[in-house]
Amino acid sequence: MDIINFFVNLLSDPRGAIAGWIIALGPVWVYSPLFLIVFVETGLVFFPFLPGDSLLFAAGVFSADGGGLNVWATLIIFYVAAILGNTSNYWIARFFGARIIDSGRVKALTPERMAKLDHFFQKYGGLTIVITRFMPFFRTFAPFIAGTGHMNFGKFTLFNVIGGVSWVSLFVLVGYFFGGIPFVQDHFEVIVLGIVAVSVAPAIIGAVKAAMNAHKNKQNASNDSESKRVEE
Repeated sequence: MDIINFFVNLLSDPRGAIAGWIIALGPVWVYSPLFLIVFVETGLVFFPFLPGDSLLFAAGVFSADGGGLNVWATLIIFYVAAILGNTSNYWIARFFGARIIDSGRVKALTPERMAKLDHFFQKYGGLTIVITRFMPFFRTFAPFIAGTGHMNFGKFTLFNVIGGVSWVSLFVLVGYFFGGIPFVQDHFEVIVLGIVAVSVAPAIIGAVKAAMNAHKNKQNASNDSESKRVEE
């Protein structure tokens, strides 16, 4: 139950979570939970729900003067966590990917999401690893799918570094430069929800389009079948 409460509080109030860690752990060890959350979100396919975007933004806010974190330390810790997380995910997939998929234990790794990622890899190649960094759920699954056979490790590492540095820099620095604005402070929870909404929007739009296309194809197939019956 405590672990459930921890995740609920983290998802709903990342600013409060970080403030509590700063007080409880001090200016050095506070980076440990920050590292672990980003590493686990990107490195273990079982935890795609962790709040990467909002956590980076909130950490950026606390990295401004007097916030308790150092912006360079924050960036470096998150860079390492993001890059190592994806690398871990890749190698887990290389060795155990087929078994994990066949087991059906990762309910979030649906056939629809896998098909969507296959489409991304076919269309964008290695850039998929960069693009999906900015898409919750997909950023957890993309390195896993890459590890099951889509990409050699050298190419994957190049795009992994580019994507990890870009993702971390964007959200941390936006929080760092704009988090101190009174409007942002007063409406922090709403802004965090907005960040999450913008992040998941491409996935939602993609799912809606896929559902509409599937319905359209089914309708067309039904019409074609009906036409053949009439002709006969």
